[in-house]
Amino acid sequence: MPPADSWLCRAGKLLVVPMDGSHWFTMRAVVEKLVHRGHELVIVMPEVSWRLDAAFNITVKTYSTSYTLEDLDREFKVYTDSQWKIRHSNLFSLLMTPSNGVFEYFFSHCRSLFKDKKLVEFIKESSFDAVFTDPFDLCGLIIAKYFSLPSVIFSRGTFCHHLEEATLSPSPLSYVPRGLFGFSDTMTFLERVRNQVYHLEEHLFCPYFFKDVLEMASEILQTPVTAYDLYSHTSVWLLRSDFVLDYPKPVMPNMIFIGGINCHQTKPLSKVSHPSFSS
Repeated sequence: MPPADSWLCRAGKLLVVPMDGSHWFTMRAVVEKLVHRGHELVIVMPEVSWRLDAAFNITVKTYSTSYTLEDLDREFKVYTDSQWKIRHSNLFSLLMTPSNGVFEYFFSHCRSLFKDKKLVEFIKESSFDAVFTDPFDLCGLIIAKYFSLPSVIFSRGTFCHHLEEATLSPSPLSYVPRGLFGFSDTMTFLERVRNQVYHLEEHLFCPYFFKDVLEMASEILQTPVTAYDLYSHTSVWLLRSDFVLDYPKPVMPNMIFIGGINCHQTKPLSKVSHPSFSS
């Protein structure tokens, strides 16, 4: 093992922009490991959140939000109740449901971050090497583009078609099924047609879903911005998946599969004593 000073000198300075909720469980474990290996990390997070915390020794910068924890809880309950009642079979039904108000809160916190002038100045002066982020609410990608920093995405994938297009990875619709339908890679002709229609639905309705956050990004960056502009800025994609969990398809060199890490780290099972039986 190399001496401590040899690997500490290679440590980097990362700005961590996490996603609230279950997304943070996995990223938190990686962040702790990065700190343990000598990297300097700073987390920026909204004051109002469910799971975001700073239980370990790391610098945290918070900013105020336009919503309260009660607002989050109320809208999330509306969303989860609707998901139990309706099984969405396509993207249109998923995005057009009136219960998506919770996503407006997720998307709006980035505007609050950029309104905090002291925090923006801190990020500017800190000379970070890269932004380590979950891409769902796009805030980390907006920050990376605003400060011209490389971005490292940590995610199972992306909503809509942005992963394939931003990485310029071919994804032949005749062989790679889109989500929600449950098709295999040996689709019938009719299933391939439906797969193509679903892909067209993504292009039609995904801009509607991200409309508010893209308008905010255009305002912050002072230029018209599309989702492709933000996702294609990514330097490295750390994908929480594995080849056995996905269908064969071409990938690019900056797409790194790190295994299916999708939940909180488990604890060892408790020991169970086996009863003895006497004859």
